[in-house]
Amino acid sequence: MKLDTKTRKKFRVTNKLKKTAKAERYRLSIFRSSKNISAQIIDDNKKITLLSASSVEKDIKDSKTKNKSELSKIVAEKLAKKAQEKKISKIYFDRGIYKYHGRVKIFAETLRKNGLEF
Repeated sequence: MKLDTKTRKKFRVTNKLKKTAKAERYRLSIFRSSKNISAQIIDDNKKITLLSASSVEKDIKDSKTKNKSELSKIVAEKLAKKAQEKKISKIYFDRGIYKYHGRVKIFAETLRKNGLEF
């Protein structure tokens, strides 16, 4: 079965992370579309999603932010707050098919400011 370019790139990035990452850390997977951004913290050993945050959620959607960069900051702050409540502090960042640039970079830096280590 032949995979398309995006799928191959995603597998390549994720598999490199899984090989080098330690077992006690969870994976933060990010998804970015043209208008929204979402992220989830995943336990790869149990294969379950522990936490998630998205710009489509009602309380974030109701805010008056039109700027996509500000939206990334808000979602990252919400995810970091949820992670602190569940006592998650160390993760590894799976950027998927996206470059570490723009909204993805803003998202990661906001998570670091709010106490997550990666």
